[in-house]
Amino acid sequence: MHRRRRTALLLSAAIVAAPLLAACGNDAHPGAAAVVGGQRITVAQLESRVDEVRTAQRAAVTDEAQYKQAVAQTGSLARDTLHGMVLDKVLHRAAEDAGITVSRHEVQEMRAGLEQQAGGAKGLETAWLQQYGVPPQRLDENLRLQLEAQKLAARLGTNTSQPAFWNALSKSSKALGVDLNPRYGNWDAQKVARVDAKTPWVREISTAGTQQAS
Repeated sequence: MHRRRRTALLLSAAIVAAPLLAACGNDAHPGAAAVVGGQRITVAQLESRVDEVRTAQRAAVTDEAQYKQAVAQTGSLARDTLHGMVLDKVLHRAAEDAGITVSRHEVQEMRAGLEQQAGGAKGLETAWLQQYGVPPQRLDENLRLQLEAQKLAARLGTNTSQPAFWNALSKSSKALGVDLNPRYGNWDAQKVARVDAKTPWVREISTAGTQQAS
């Protein structure tokens, strides 16, 4: 899609800019990958979560080629993980606002049922890792959020795929005032999703470089 020279310029611009973004982060919240409801999700916390997934993938796949394939299929893992971390907080806030709670017993019951379907604890852990990128140590936490989502949908008289459910999450998202570090994109409160940030400085640098090279 791009000529080789233009592609090289774009990559050069990204490499030059990346250290600046990493060092500065969000100007208002240095060192934060995101701020949700005034609480920081630090870059270190995000990197730790990503490491958990990579470690679990390595443990689950002993063949080097298969591991590299798994890594390639989750190339946007950092952004996807941050999206999940923010969405978890938004969902939890929406559930709290609706007066919803989830007990440890409910989580254990749900896990037992899923383990039976998956052929045991290991089968469930592998399935959740492969399908949702959830490492074993985060499984109960994820199931708690699944239950919160189900209960919230039931309280609203809908299901998790319907507009009423997502409208509730959008309301909580706006109330929390989600603010992402630009290196990870932007947060669209209406869509309740991370979106890629527009980076005009990349186009400006690439255009200037192309003119100089012409």
